Amino acid sequence: MVTCSTKKENTGYCAPAIIEIRDVYKNFNVGEQTVEVLKGITFDICQGDFFIIFGRSGCGKSTLLYTILGLEPPTTGKVFFLGEDIYKDSEEDRKTEFRRKHIGMVYQQSNWIKSLSVLDNVSLPLVLLGINKHEARERGLKMLGKVDMQQWARYNPAELSSGQQQKVAVARALVTDPEVIVADEPTGNLDYESGRNLMHLLGDLRFMGKTIIMVTHDLEYLEYAKNILRMKDGSIVAMYDETNKNEILSSISHKKVLSKETNKKNE
Repeated sequence: MVTCSTKKENTGYCAPAIIEIRDVYKNFNVGEQTVEVLKGITFDICQGDFFIIFGRSGCGKSTLLYTILGLEPPTTGKVFFLGEDIYKDSEEDRKTEFRRKHIGMVYQQSNWIKSLSVLDNVSLPLVLLGINKHEARERGLKMLGKVDMQQWARYNPAELSSGQQQKVAVARALVTDPEVIVADEPTGNLDYESGRNLMHLLGDLRFMGKTIIMVTHDLEYLEYAKNILRMKDGSIVAMYDETNKNEILSSISHKKVLSKETNKKNE
């Protein structure tokens, strides 16, 4: 298990790190043009971090996430995950197996297997790792209990509310006991209260020793982060940690006040 000491102030590094991104560029060819999507990205993510990557749509944050996950090889640069260079070869089966063991995913859309119950959807990642179905279901039921959804085990996921489905998605992400939980716009389809409940749940996981990486464009949720990476046009424009996070939170509060005042004037 990789451990992490205090982050070096204003550098984006911590030593040692669970994830290391080093001078990553990613280009896509569109017709005869080359489009730069990631431009020299370098930072670390520490164990036990709640790390939020945010920025407007099209800034490159989703491409960066896929690069971290081993799904989108960088044009140049290195990605180290638990000390392993995940692009050291092009063997997709190895990367798939690595993700199954070390990463739990929570998506905006939960991508259920509709023919399976809630419990069997949660247990499936264990079955894919070769664990027998009986043990997998026992562990899946225990994980549903941790997110207070055990009573819904025999239901079909489509019968649950959006907020309940995201709780189940967290249980599915946790069932293999991965080091890292990745949440890709997980609140996108949730109402305000359900979104807050999900963020509290993700925040609690950090104190269980999990590392949380979340991608969002919603400024509302930055307060939950320990470290924040802000992107624009494929580049990092700012990094915030617990020593300077109040700068961006104060900016958000100021914008909310201005918005309310503008709305009152327009009424």
